Amino acid sequence: MVYIDEHIDDFDLQAALAELSEQRRQQALRFRFEHGQRTCALAYLLLRRALREEFGIDEQPLFDYGEHGKPVLVGHPDIHFNLSHCREAVACVVSRRPVGIDVESVSHYKESVARYTMNDEELAMIEAAERPEAAFIRLWTMKEARLKLTGEGITDDLKTALADSSRYRFTTTERLTHNYIYTVCEEKESYDL
Repeated sequence: MVYIDEHIDDFDLQAALAELSEQRRQQALRFRFEHGQRTCALAYLLLRRALREEFGIDEQPLFDYGEHGKPVLVGHPDIHFNLSHCREAVACVVSRRPVGIDVESVSHYKESVARYTMNDEELAMIEAAERPEAAFIRLWTMKEARLKLTGEGITDDLKTALADSSRYRFTTTERLTHNYIYTVCEEKESYDL
């Protein structure tokens, strides 16, 4: 289930920090700017809401981290989640299966960045799009959500990040009136162990 919150500046940050685990509070306070603190806190609060509504878990979740930094829930290895944020929104996804999510603001299209991160087929799709900046962000969120699902994180070879995409189901939502796009990536059932 996906949870999105666009109200990053509409809550009491100090009260929210009191609702976080000490682990997450320390992480939030490491951000130099308040916006980073707010998105970090809000992502955790979304996760708490999702765990309560989807799984009946009300305690403050603690994280452990995989080899490449992907967080997992301590004491709940059967529950998978992922968090993401951008300037306009914070996103959380929870599932019984491995899952990744990425949310990104739509900004000016930079061809040099696209050439570095997209393969020839993806570049052609972007260039043919009515809104190249949105097409680029849609593909970018697909790549990042897939890499977050596997726990790989951003790699040097982003051009091939979607090469094995037949293994995955992508759900992309464009909220262009709010200036962001998000994608959820999960493994297809036929690839489950």
